[in-house]
Amino acid sequence: MSKPVKRANFALQGGGAHGAFTWGVLDKIYEDGRLQINAMSGTSAGAMNAVVSADGLMRNGTEGAREALESFWKNVSDAGMASPVKRLPLDIFMGNWSLENSPGYQMMDGLTRMFSPYQLNPLNINPLREVLEETVDFERVRSCDIMNLFISATNVETGKVKVFDRQELTADMVMASACLPLVYQAVEIDGIPYWDGGYMGNPSLFPFHSQTECADVVVIQINPIERKGAPMTAHDILNRINEISFNGSLLKELRSIEFVSRLIREGKLSNKEYCDTRIHLVENQEALMPLGGSSKMNVEWEFLCHLRDLGRETASNWLKQNLSHIGKKSTIDLREMFQSTGP
Repeated sequence: MSKPVKRANFALQGGGAHGAFTWGVLDKIYEDGRLQINAMSGTSAGAMNAVVSADGLMRNGTEGAREALESFWKNVSDAGMASPVKRLPLDIFMGNWSLENSPGYQMMDGLTRMFSPYQLNPLNINPLREVLEETVDFERVRSCDIMNLFISATNVETGKVKVFDRQELTADMVMASACLPLVYQAVEIDGIPYWDGGYMGNPSLFPFHSQTECADVVVIQINPIERKGAPMTAHDILNRINEISFNGSLLKELRSIEFVSRLIREGKLSNKEYCDTRIHLVENQEALMPLGGSSKMNVEWEFLCHLRDLGRETASNWLKQNLSHIGKKSTIDLREMFQSTGP
């Protein structure tokens, strides 16, 4: 007897190498087969996972998507083997995935604070672009009729989010979504410069409301929302600023969804005119939070596989606890999340 299949939209956060956690979550979802992805919204590493998934799905269904994701992340790791940004032998021995003690990381971190990417990298060399173009057939992605895609980038001139959909998608648009402004030159598309989408949409949820009929949204969260205490070092302060910035747009959208859903439940808005979105969250902050910001640049295959396995385990537990609620109710209490500051 075939398994009953449910449908949900997936929202994939960006977070550098930590995107391998999302790879693991998707790998388990595809392997399990009981939850079909209706549409994906992705930013930065989330955008990479989304387009790689779409390409793989078109080639060979869910098995093709799993194979494509593994191939992409292996290619990312291989491309980083020549990088001087590596862990020290002591960190490897101690099982510390952070790069904070790496001389290569310290040098790069210092240089990017003093010089722009236009000075440090005038030829605009980005190995990730080569990996993306070699791994993904964008013509096949644009023709994907299995699910829709929404890729977010930040318009440098207006400060607004730009969402590229599947029909127009190019490698430039995905690279724009992952363009960290202190590391890479802005990506120009039709004469407009773009930076990482995490600043204004990490990821964007609003395209789901108008361009899909599915009311369930599964957010794969890899950036910690809450950390106890104030950071004391310059590196930790900057890391926390980035976490807050890259979660800000998502939290605003979730707050709006909670507000509309509450008005619908109270009868103040019609559910015929407004969508009562059901939100679900896949996260493992207990495991991801201690890794630190510098580990987002660690592309060692061992680390990526560790994150993948963590994502698979997290998704497996999430499916056991929450799959039955898809299509029925939210599995996260947004009101409780925002009660300290919410309306």
